[in-house]
Amino acid sequence: MKFLISMHINPAVMDALSEEERSAIGAGHGEFMEALKKSGELINTQALVDPSQAVVVSVRNGQPVVTDGPFLESKEFLGGFYLIDCENKERAIELASRIPDAAIEGFGIEVRQVMFFEGQLEA
Repeated sequence: MKFLISMHINPAVMDALSEEERSAIGAGHGEFMEALKKSGELINTQALVDPSQAVVVSVRNGQPVVTDGPFLESKEFLGGFYLIDCENKERAIELASRIPDAAIEGFGIEVRQVMFFEGQLEA
């Protein structure tokens, strides 16, 4: 079963972290990625730039309209994700709980099963 584990970041919380805390998060992600690779459960992982560098694309009257991002009015933004392939939802939750961000109040980790992957419906 494939799951997307997305990491949602509150910029105010991120700004309040010390350099030591940020370094610990980075090191924790490195360890987590190595563990997922070793177990064979990692499909892909990506980190995203700050939403201030994003744009929003919509089509109006057949023409693309591009505006500065972020699109949603929200305190939090999507900071990155892990795409994993594991036995079941319980295992995906177990893995998500090992992401360093999960221990920081104000950050959120979301686990969602993938329903369509590489042209195939997932079970």
